[in-house]
Amino acid sequence: MNKEDILVNRVSQSGLVTIKLEDYYPENEIREFDLKDFLFHGLILKELDFRKALKEHNWNQYHNCYLTVFCSTDAIIPTWAYMLVASHASGTALDVSFGNKEEFLRNYFLQKIRSLNPEEYRDAKLVIKGCSEKEVPASAYLEITRLLKPYVSSIMFGEPCSTVPVYKKAKNA
Repeated sequence: MNKEDILVNRVSQSGLVTIKLEDYYPENEIREFDLKDFLFHGLILKELDFRKALKEHNWNQYHNCYLTVFCSTDAIIPTWAYMLVASHASGTALDVSFGNKEEFLRNYFLQKIRSLNPEEYRDAKLVIKGCSEKEVPASAYLEITRLLKPYVSSIMFGEPCSTVPVYKKAKNA
């Protein structure tokens, strides 16, 4: 076999470090709790009715789930309503947070990314994987770039075989 006939995997020899943000996706289910379902005539929250409904609500359905609490209508929701939901759900749900699933994912990814040690990526040629099977918010791509740019030699987006250059450290830096 000639040297020319040998296939060389240049991607594996390039020293690229790939980060798959989808790996940070929560393993447990994310469930939404919409307060609109508890409004009187879709407009107001009546305290006694709300307390009764919460007491009768099946909280076990949120066992080992992340629970997000929000109101999808323009109703004015008193602050204590969110507190009551948290009081009922804590101990069953893994965590209870304000907002919808999209907001939860933004915050979740932000926490995960900010917990990384940027020093571990010092002078790395980084590829932030683009295609994912799970929902990764655009804010996660922004945050990983912001966090790691001061440490890495380059950042690319996409797949190791086909990337979009995002950042390259100047040679004299």
